[in-house]
Amino acid sequence: MIDKLNQFYKEQLELYGSTAQGVNWKDEDAQILRFVQLLKILENESKGFSINDLGCGYGALAPFMQKIGFQDFVFRGYDLSVDMIEKAKETYQDISQANFYTIQKTQEMAEADYCVASGIFNKKLNLKEFEFFPYILETLEVMNDKSKKGFAFNMLTSYSDKDKQREDLYYANPSFVFDYCMRNFSRNVALLHDYRAYDFTILVKK
Repeated sequence: MIDKLNQFYKEQLELYGSTAQGVNWKDEDAQILRFVQLLKILENESKGFSINDLGCGYGALAPFMQKIGFQDFVFRGYDLSVDMIEKAKETYQDISQANFYTIQKTQEMAEADYCVASGIFNKKLNLKEFEFFPYILETLEVMNDKSKKGFAFNMLTSYSDKDKQREDLYYANPSFVFDYCMRNFSRNVALLHDYRAYDFTILVKK
């Protein structure tokens, strides 16, 4: 699965470059909409914290955080795509607090105050749901283990219009994911499903 995903995002990057489309979002507005939801995990933070971005792509979250006023934070972006990480390092070399790393396993992440992941559970390619779902749960376990204060992620919702759903994408039941996080990670969990998109965001606060 990792090799197939790596090849997919390599092709996206070659086609669209370091843009929202290059990481499989419709456009920049769609990408930013997800960033805004994920960063609600930082509602009580402004500076002096660390954050991991798992599946960071070409690194767009780091400059966005600066743009909206976050400062004095340590940003670590992780991705399985060598090409994406090289592009991130090249594009955002002027952001001194941002570092980018290629990893093969999520366990390779360093510990941080927070961890976010945008879009990494969307693309299942030709896998069956029962083959893809264990990868999601394993990844959430690692995000929990590597986060001191909390983590956030998004997933496509099973409430999406059936006629618009695609075979290569994974659509999750929001209630199940919320319940799983409540039972396994924290009693302080938020489900955001009100931002007019075909996905939802989960915030797990510790």
